[in-house]
Amino acid sequence: MTPSEPRAAQYLAALGGASNIEDIEPCTTRLRSLVHDPAQVDSARLRELGAFGVMINGRVVQVVVGPDVDIVAAEINDLL
Repeated sequence: MTPSEPRAAQYLAALGGASNIEDIEPCTTRLRSLVHDPAQVDSARLRELGAFGVMINGRVVQVVVGPDVDIVAAEINDLL
């Protein structure tokens, strides 16, 4: 992962990569995703990328991105 990679690509990698994502959508200020394997999610890396928080409950991962979550979600969906 390099700093020059787009933010969405870095978030996607920290979520375990495209193969780990079953569904992803924005929700207010959060990026809500359903993952195949929550153990592949790198919470520390998501925080390094600017996430305000990361909550994992079973296979549901919520990343608090902030007001530009719609943009990040759209960019991630483009990568999927």
